[in-house]
Amino acid sequence: MFYHVKELQFNARVSKPDPHFARVMLEAFGGANGELKSALQYFVQAFSCHNPFPDKYDMLMDIATEEFGHLEIVGATIQMLLGKVNGEMKDVLENTPLHTMMSGKSAKEELIHQAFTNPQFLVGAPGSPALTDSNGNPWCATYVSATAELTVDLRSNMAGEARAKIGYENLLQLTDDPSVKETLVFLMTREVTHYQQFEAALETIKPNFPPGVFQTSPKYSNLYFNLSKGEDARGPWNEGKSTQLNETWQYIENPLEYVQATNGLRDIEPQGTSRTLESMEKADKELSKQRWKEIDSATPETDLQWSNYSNHPQKQKKTK
Repeated sequence: MFYHVKELQFNARVSKPDPHFARVMLEAFGGANGELKSALQYFVQAFSCHNPFPDKYDMLMDIATEEFGHLEIVGATIQMLLGKVNGEMKDVLENTPLHTMMSGKSAKEELIHQAFTNPQFLVGAPGSPALTDSNGNPWCATYVSATAELTVDLRSNMAGEARAKIGYENLLQLTDDPSVKETLVFLMTREVTHYQQFEAALETIKPNFPPGVFQTSPKYSNLYFNLSKGEDARGPWNEGKSTQLNETWQYIENPLEYVQATNGLRDIEPQGTSRTLESMEKADKELSKQRWKEIDSATPETDLQWSNYSNHPQKQKKTK
């Protein structure tokens, strides 16, 4: 159940209209890393958490709902940036400021160019935010990632929040309006907040690496192939211990010779790791059983219902 409060979470303000920046702001509204994408992604992901992970269901729904609020903030900002464009488009007879803006060949060509590159700018929905990116590409459901595997979804969410943070960081460079900048800083900050919340939630799931249930093969998990010519770069990604499995990186200097000598990597044994093929198979079975129990024990076979209204404090008070 959703309840809409008419006041915004953050009081968005605009010093003066700026239709050009309004178009750029569409990236945060209907773009691939915009607020609608985030809201729907967390909303969809929450469903598979309802029974086995009710705490994660609560978190995902809370953050999804906040993202819908952020979508409203962005939409309101776009609306204010557009100013009187909508009304002026309807005033087809008078010499409006919009007509004045179109006076002169170069100005008119620029406005027509804007309309062609993003029809929503003046043709499709003048004076209103649209579910497109800044180039007029319509919002697409394929932006949303939900796998019903929580360790994967949380990592996807962290990456999405990081991309959205950079998006707001770039938008800040494209406006001089101090009021708009305040709104962008708020939205950018909340992306970092959500990143940390998803990261903390991931840490409560043990084990959470590798993502999913099946373990990776110790035969291949710590191989680094030198697949470029020239001066070789070395670092913690190809020398020392790996970050999660704590295995010693095996640097393959000449990948072609190595692949040929090992029959296409079939004739190799694990090196630089304490894991074995036997321990991998054992871990597969144990984790598979653990994850299955988490979900199966929380999902009744009959008489399923989503909500338990009898637990509401007001109802309990009345029945006493």
